[in-house]
Amino acid sequence: SCSNDDDTFVQPPVNTNVQANIYPKPPSGWFGETNPYSTTGWVGDVMPYFDNDKFYLYFLHDALSKPAGKGFHDIHSFETSNFTEFNYKGRMIPYGEAHEPDFGVGTGSVVKVESTYYFYYTGHNGIPSFLQNNQRESVLCATSTDLKNWTKVDGFKLTAPTGYLGYDFRDPHVFYNEENGKYWMLMSTQTEPGRKAVVLLFTTDNPATNNWTVQPPVYTTTAQENYLMMECADMFKMGSYWYLIFSENWSAYKGTRYRMATSPNGPWITPEVDRFDGEYLYAAKTTSNGNNRFLFGWTARKVPETNTGNKEWAGNLVIHELVQNTNGTLSVKQPVSVSSLFNNSIILEEDNSVGNVTKSNNSLTLDGLTGKSMVTYAKLNKSSQITFKFSMQSKGNSGLLLNYVSETNTAFKIAFESGNSRITAYNVIDGNDQFVNQIPFQLVEGEEYHFNITMNEDVCVVYINDQLAFSNRLYGSIGKKWGIYADTGKVVFSNINLKDIN
Repeated sequence: SCSNDDDTFVQPPVNTNVQANIYPKPPSGWFGETNPYSTTGWVGDVMPYFDNDKFYLYFLHDALSKPAGKGFHDIHSFETSNFTEFNYKGRMIPYGEAHEPDFGVGTGSVVKVESTYYFYYTGHNGIPSFLQNNQRESVLCATSTDLKNWTKVDGFKLTAPTGYLGYDFRDPHVFYNEENGKYWMLMSTQTEPGRKAVVLLFTTDNPATNNWTVQPPVYTTTAQENYLMMECADMFKMGSYWYLIFSENWSAYKGTRYRMATSPNGPWITPEVDRFDGEYLYAAKTTSNGNNRFLFGWTARKVPETNTGNKEWAGNLVIHELVQNTNGTLSVKQPVSVSSLFNNSIILEEDNSVGNVTKSNNSLTLDGLTGKSMVTYAKLNKSSQITFKFSMQSKGNSGLLLNYVSETNTAFKIAFESGNSRITAYNVIDGNDQFVNQIPFQLVEGEEYHFNITMNEDVCVVYINDQLAFSNRLYGSIGKKWGIYADTGKVVFSNINLKDIN
């Protein structure tokens, strides 16, 4: 059974004040001020659903304080219609007891059948006494008629079939496939034996019957990829292409990836650039409002909460808009509503100039061929957006400095590394680079690129040419200088603009 003693969860009163914040996280005090779970929480895997002109953004709540003997990762939600104001609605589906399969709750998805909403989610319980007679992971279900009050379905429990691993069997993604007239459920699991990562398929004519039939996998990791797991799978059709999205966290280039095909059964094509962002955006899934499709993920926090801390699971909600290119590949850009929020132009105040720098109107040529060139600007006073155009006259390393402290030669550096065909984030400590994150990107001499760097709530997201995003955790940018640099090559920064929110 996936039920608690009380199958229907009644949400206690919560602070439903709208958060004017483009990268939100759950507020403190969400479950009563004296409850140990009411302290700081973070956004884990997002399960987006669009209905009634509103985005319902369900997510796994990662509480900083987890009382002993209690479960974890219960499902909470935000509601938004514009991605700039988020109404926190509190806990939607609670975790179970120690003897139940959903002592830990995992990722899932929502599908509507007639007037009922079905929330399929992962039950996770690794307690040894539970594992004596049960698989560690299973699929459970809750239903609702209003997307806010959910009742766990007694007796529904889908476990890994023969040939697949019940230890890793999670992240059900359910949708109606119009091409074959059935409901599809994608599952992230592994073969047993062999331990090959697969996106397994189940189908049914009607979720109300609780009769899901296993089918062959829709995707199996290749020998070249050799992914350990392909988590949080998502599938949708856009134009004439089908897309399969999944996240993997074990390779040298972690992150959310996609494949494309002309059929939901494949064969699946791997695009040249198959990631939307770097590894700090994870478990991203999509939904559409009927006109545009958006990608919802979380950008990892750090422990301790400093720029040199270790990447930790869960963080702030980050949203990208998906764009389909003429060749069928996908790009991401900043949602228009977020871009337009930064409407207050700030006059650039130059702090210092070093090396061979040529200025012409709002264009700066930095010549790093004979030594490092750099221009720094005054301290940032609040959440900010920096935009500029960039081109290379000759290849080399250049980029952007944030959190810059000249006295100690420390910074958070976003480096445009043309020789390595990537954009990379580093912590600069006493002049030494400490690698943080990277995203493949080919910079070509003579071509012009548009950069948008948005900083809010310890999150920094870089958009490049409305093609790729590069999300990072950035603490302490307020009150610090910023700048541009070239330490090899010769580059041009133009149309540099700084904006904040009124």
